[in-house]
Amino acid sequence: MGSFRLGTILGIEVRIHISWFVIFLLILWTFSQGVFPEAYPGLPGWNYYAMGVAGALLFFASLLAHELAHSVVARRRGVAVEGITLFIFGGMARTRMESRSPGDEFVIAGVGPLSSVLLGVLFGALWWTGERLGLSRAVTGVAEYVGFLNVVLAVFNLLPGYPLDGGRLLRSAIWKATGSMERATRVAAVGGELLAWAFMGWGAWQTVRGQVLDGLWMVFIGWFVRNAARSGYRQFAVVHALEAVPAREAMSRWPETVSPGLTLRELESERSRRGHFDGYPVVTGDGRVLGLVTVAQVRSVPEAEWPVRTVGDVMLPLDPGLQVDSGDSMARVLDKLGAAGAAAAGRLLVMRDGKLEGIITPLDVAGWLKRAPSLKRI
Repeated sequence: MGSFRLGTILGIEVRIHISWFVIFLLILWTFSQGVFPEAYPGLPGWNYYAMGVAGALLFFASLLAHELAHSVVARRRGVAVEGITLFIFGGMARTRMESRSPGDEFVIAGVGPLSSVLLGVLFGALWWTGERLGLSRAVTGVAEYVGFLNVVLAVFNLLPGYPLDGGRLLRSAIWKATGSMERATRVAAVGGELLAWAFMGWGAWQTVRGQVLDGLWMVFIGWFVRNAARSGYRQFAVVHALEAVPAREAMSRWPETVSPGLTLRELESERSRRGHFDGYPVVTGDGRVLGLVTVAQVRSVPEAEWPVRTVGDVMLPLDPGLQVDSGDSMARVLDKLGAAGAAAAGRLLVMRDGKLEGIITPLDVAGWLKRAPSLKRI
């Protein structure tokens, strides 16, 4: 919501949130009107605009590289990565599960700041080489400043507050020492809130001293870190609690099913009687489950073919990605729902000993969460 797909890098989807354009334009204006004219006076005016554009693009490319480092290492450690989103505060790798061990958490968190340091060294080397080759200050100046920003980015991310990388490193250490991921996450999240209040206090002090823009910016960063720490812990706590809850407690029992021989025209005309669902399990007369048919699959077939094409022709065949066992944890259900996505119309078949027990959707999960007294306090 509010983002669009930029492309895929190394098999990882990259998206840009609309808020990214706000910070991009702000950084572009800051670079071209303030930073570069003050640091490198005497250049033609258009040079500063070109430096601003190059500097802003390289800075966000560095942020993307930082998140790619997290994502690639996470994927190699068995953590499913949905993609990367660039937004107003930089970037965020989206994963469908937590790290499996303190060691994995440490490596995944630590590789981000390490990549930023390496980029800082790389841009610093470009600046040093360019200076000795006599390249224009417009070129070497951009390299010098982007290198400096990468080092600042690494230092900022190493601050010990969740969800920053430093907070995740802290969480991995506490997790290793106590054996409790829940306790480690709670402590790291408290560290994130304390860090956020420090940012906001510093910003308020700057504002009182007359540095209004810098102060407001620090308050804004603190507000973001506080909200991220709270929502991050809340999300973890819910998923952690769901580890002990079986799928059968949230599923919809006795779902409406269709036979594989039903024509698409018959299915479309009977949807009002069947409840206007977006997908139906496909089951034979003797109770054998064959797969799932969705409305999107039906609509992908030309309407003229509906009288002769059957459900069995277009259904998604039953496979491990389309089903969960009734005893599987709700955390596993959420993971598989995310993996199945729109192709399965946001639903999974709940099976037991090869028989259909029910169907589960994100609405079923949300409804169960509302009813669960143990989760209302989170």
